[in-house]
Amino acid sequence: MFSFSAACPRPACWLASLPAAWGRQVGRAWCLLLLLALALAAPARAAAPTEDTLVASPSRPAQFLDDRFYSVLEDPTGRLPLHLVSSPAYAGRFATLAGTGLPPNIQHPRSTYWLRFTLRAAAGPSSDWYLELYDSHIGAATLFRPTGLTCPAGLAYDSVLTGAKYPFATRPLPYKNFLFDLPLRPGQAATYYLRLHSDTPTSFRAMLHSGPGLLPEMSLQYWLLGGFYGVIFLMLVYNLFLFFFLKEKSYLYYVFYVLAGALLFLSEDGLGFQYLWPGSALLNHFIGVAAPVLLLLAFAQYARSFLDTAARLPRLDQAIRWVVSLSGALLVLDAAVANSGFGFWLYLLPYGLLYYAAWRAYRGGLPSARYLLLAQALVAGSLAFLISRKLGLEFYNNAYTVYSLNVAFVVEVAVLSYALADKVKALMDTTLLTQRRLLKQLRKKHQAQDQLVVQLRENQLLKDQLNTELEALVAQRTDELRRQNETIATQNRELLETNSLLALQSAAIEQLNRDLSRDLRDQKEARLQAREFDFGEFSQLYPDKDACLRYLADLKWANGYQCRKCGHEKSCEAREPFARRCTRCRYVESATTGTLLQKCKFPIVKALYAVFLLHAHRGRYAPAELARVLELRPATSWAFAQKVLAALERRRQATDYEEGEPWTFVLLDDAASADLETALETA
Repeated sequence: MFSFSAACPRPACWLASLPAAWGRQVGRAWCLLLLLALALAAPARAAAPTEDTLVASPSRPAQFLDDRFYSVLEDPTGRLPLHLVSSPAYAGRFATLAGTGLPPNIQHPRSTYWLRFTLRAAAGPSSDWYLELYDSHIGAATLFRPTGLTCPAGLAYDSVLTGAKYPFATRPLPYKNFLFDLPLRPGQAATYYLRLHSDTPTSFRAMLHSGPGLLPEMSLQYWLLGGFYGVIFLMLVYNLFLFFFLKEKSYLYYVFYVLAGALLFLSEDGLGFQYLWPGSALLNHFIGVAAPVLLLLAFAQYARSFLDTAARLPRLDQAIRWVVSLSGALLVLDAAVANSGFGFWLYLLPYGLLYYAAWRAYRGGLPSARYLLLAQALVAGSLAFLISRKLGLEFYNNAYTVYSLNVAFVVEVAVLSYALADKVKALMDTTLLTQRRLLKQLRKKHQAQDQLVVQLRENQLLKDQLNTELEALVAQRTDELRRQNETIATQNRELLETNSLLALQSAAIEQLNRDLSRDLRDQKEARLQAREFDFGEFSQLYPDKDACLRYLADLKWANGYQCRKCGHEKSCEAREPFARRCTRCRYVESATTGTLLQKCKFPIVKALYAVFLLHAHRGRYAPAELARVLELRPATSWAFAQKVLAALERRRQATDYEEGEPWTFVLLDDAASADLETALETA
């Protein structure tokens, strides 16, 4: 720069003494110089800040790799080689995350991320140093270490490849997390490149360990994790035995919940991949995805059973089932398709709803629900560390906060087990109280039974006394009855003898009555044949229509029934009195069908007597006299008389006609039967 002495005028006075044209040119020159200075300064301000060098000192055997000690380069194509990434052209593309507020995570699962960090070993005795990556779900991690040699492209690097999608045997050191050996020389700095690729958002969190300090820390972690899984195993076996003995389903759901939690922690801390399924990276990935969903389902079922929400809170229980089912489906969908890495937010609603159900159950009179509230509060507090790591927040300052969820889970398992025991104890207390009440009631019942027994004994004595008196009375009465029975028996014998005599007399009288009835009937028949009946006597022999129809039916079917329509010989009764129905063709034939009385328009008793009179007088009976006797109209009497006279004439012309034959032959006139058969054939 310029320096000015006292003899030299000040710049402002010197510029004022120049001509105006020179002043304008000097002004332009100063403006050009200012623009050039700004142009040169702009790239310097636009250049990304570089990471700090991390000093590996034995005084600090474990150091977190903060975001100020590494810079990140995102490779969307995933094809950048090391010689380009480590070239000066790409050096300015690396950017640190310090002060940016960006989370130290893989934000885009389809991209590859390069991490560059520089380590310098402190002066002094040499020591081994190791880099540990805490996130065990990183799909592929490749560490490029400088060998100290040079090549045409620059420094030479060797590489170590491992990751969650490779078998456990590919890891350079047999440790649950990713552990890389870092060759450092005292007093010298070395730049390392870490290439990361994962299908899910994973963390860049890492820690630098010294060799002497790593082994004690690893041993301590394994011992603590062993104690953790030992407690889990003991609680699982203990509650499984309780389930077999008590047959309480809540214990079985609790066992499923503990198993799902153990599976989740085996996947998260890497012990499952190290000891249980080291050869199957696909199974490790599947368990890591499925374990949280199984944990949610198992805890929801356990909480519903423990709180008895189906009976206490039925509407809330239905909402819990729907929310848990929907959240589980969305979690599976996110793991299978989206891979957003923020599926843990889907756990907040079902767990919050279960917490609300526990609070409602506690307010509703279930004291054991307070333990469920306490256990969920502890887990929720420890989940803050997990959520902070997922979001990239600086919320922890040592390695053991990473395992805070393990501690919370152990406490939760113990609290939930105690809650189950407290619930069972409450049920047992209720049962004992109920049993005591039942015992009191049984004692009262036994006392009442004792009093009843005493009363029954007294009643028995009274009954025996009464029975003795009654037996004496019964014996006395029996003697009296026996004597009366003997008297009655004697009288009965006399009555039987008298009845026998009366029976003989009654039989003789009945025989006399039968003889008189027979003689009277024979006399009437003889008078009927002798044509000496008047209408009054005839009405006594055939008093009504039923008697006439019975007589005609007996006369028609005296030699058996035969259907006029089909010739069938079996029949049954019809609705009309004394009619017959054919069992084959169902034809109904009345008693008057085929006789002179068929289609008769006046009472059948009068018609039958008219046939009798005309037959008795051989047709020489005046129709007018017939009308007078039967009280019929002359025309009706004349028409019926003509029908009967025609039948008499046909009978006299018959070959089997005999003089003095009964009048019944005229009743069964063949002409009427022939007309009926012709009508049936026409039908």
